[in-house]
Amino acid sequence: MDFSVGDIVITKKNHPCGGNEWEVLRIGADFRIKCKKCGHILMLSRTKFEKSVKKLKS
Repeated sequence: MDFSVGDIVITKKNHPCGGNEWEVLRIGADFRIKCKKCGHILMLSRTKFEKSVKKLKS
């Protein structure tokens, strides 16, 4: 998949808050993503991020 900043992705597993939609804030060797429901921000390696994404929403 090809991701860009501002994309909304849906993950395979839900966040503990119950949301599964995340906004991509940073791209590179690491990805920074923000939960759309609670606002929590995570940094993930590229491989872990790509494994966790189910589909690209927009």
